[in-house]
Amino acid sequence: MAQERTSVAVVGAGSWGTTIAHTLAGNAGVTLWARDPGLAAELDRERTNQRHLPGARLDPRVRVTAGLAGAVGAADVVLVAVPTVGFRAVVAALAADLRLGVPVVSLAKGFEPGTRLRMTEVIAEVAPRRPCGALTGPNLAREILDGHAAASVLAMAEDDVAEGLQEVLSTEWFRVYRNPDVVGCELAGALKNVVAIAAGMAEGLGTGDNTRAAVITRGLAELSRLGAAMGGSPLTFSGLAGLGDLVATCASPLSRNRYVGEQLGRGRSLDDVLAELRSVAEGVTAAPIACELAAEHGVEVPIASQVADVLAGRTTAAEAYRGLLGRRRREELYGLG
Repeated sequence: MAQERTSVAVVGAGSWGTTIAHTLAGNAGVTLWARDPGLAAELDRERTNQRHLPGARLDPRVRVTAGLAGAVGAADVVLVAVPTVGFRAVVAALAADLRLGVPVVSLAKGFEPGTRLRMTEVIAEVAPRRPCGALTGPNLAREILDGHAAASVLAMAEDDVAEGLQEVLSTEWFRVYRNPDVVGCELAGALKNVVAIAAGMAEGLGTGDNTRAAVITRGLAELSRLGAAMGGSPLTFSGLAGLGDLVATCASPLSRNRYVGEQLGRGRSLDDVLAELRSVAEGVTAAPIACELAAEHGVEVPIASQVADVLAGRTTAAEAYRGLLGRRRREELYGLG
């Protein structure tokens, strides 16, 4: 696939969509679709995306359009970088112009509100007969756009397709690995956002590094228990899609989910915090879904439960941490064997 000039359509011009389009411009013919005609015009003329990536410039080789059909009609692969809440509608719309057999890769990390489906499950429903996968891992958009080295995981069941896409998606500074565990990779990407909110709350409350390390470590155990119960491979959660993404999202001030938690820890209301965000914090919708899924699979998720309670206004961040500290003592590796 990489021997010829592959045509890549990136659907969604938020921070990650813009970044991945810029990153792949040297590998392929890239078309970036922006829903907002005004943003498309800015990206096309000025090569900027001031709303999502102030001060950055888009590679001049990227073609920009506000027409979805024109973006995907000739594509050899489609990367969908839109939030989970609008994911289904966008994929359903592009499916009418997308050739059969063209891979569709999700860049979103979360669950569809209402159905609780993973994004590859949504793709399979509304754009059938196309290989589908997910690109996930510790990928903070601004760092990658600024040229810092990063690694990602392409989760796809069809390894021959994934191997071809791996060449298209990899650059000198952006290394892509393959993993056939689509379920585990997607669950890790969705659930780590919930833990990142908890880590942010610890930051906002002014706790020490020991506390934050405990939150991240126990959060990894929690998402691993639930992910394995839902069919993911335990090894996946120790890799880039699990531990790698968890560390980056919990530690970086660039993380939207961590920022939400930090502001909640400082006593601000969720509505006020979300109103000022320029992008979606998927952990806000993922937290209650994680609790529902955990209940159905008989898995304890104390961190997700406390995060969900804070988000719903049933408790405060300070009370949530007191609740976690008061849990009964047990073996560290409970539920992971």
